[in-house]
Amino acid sequence: MLPAFYAHAQQTIIESLEEKRPEEGTVNIYQSPQIKSYIGQRYVPNIRKTLKGRGFRIQVYVGNNSRSARNEAYKVAQKVKEEFPDIPVYTYFQPPRWLCRVGDYKSIEEAHVVMRKLKDSGKFKEVAIVREQINIPIE
Repeated sequence: MLPAFYAHAQQTIIESLEEKRPEEGTVNIYQSPQIKSYIGQRYVPNIRKTLKGRGFRIQVYVGNNSRSARNEAYKVAQKVKEEFPDIPVYTYFQPPRWLCRVGDYKSIEEAHVVMRKLKDSGKFKEVAIVREQINIPIE
């Protein structure tokens, strides 16, 4: 037979809360079985680690600070994602304008190859290589 403290240590927090004890109230916990299966497991996020560094991105849109410019920046971003799903897309507001830039390239030569592909697709009018801080994946 197991010692009482050992058997108690094997309980999950849910079982411990729902345990009936004399002269105490009762606790009922309703949850999906999936949540119950996660209790006691260690959380490991699925995040790719990256470093920041100097490099190049390709600017595919630049607009003013209006709502229409914001919408257009996100439209262009969606178009890039559809045509080139493997290229990371960054859409953000850098006062006083909306920008859509793509890629993380360490050299200007790498960026130039992708810029030619973007231009050759005929779907992107404003295409230029810009120097910017990029994300460098840690393998």
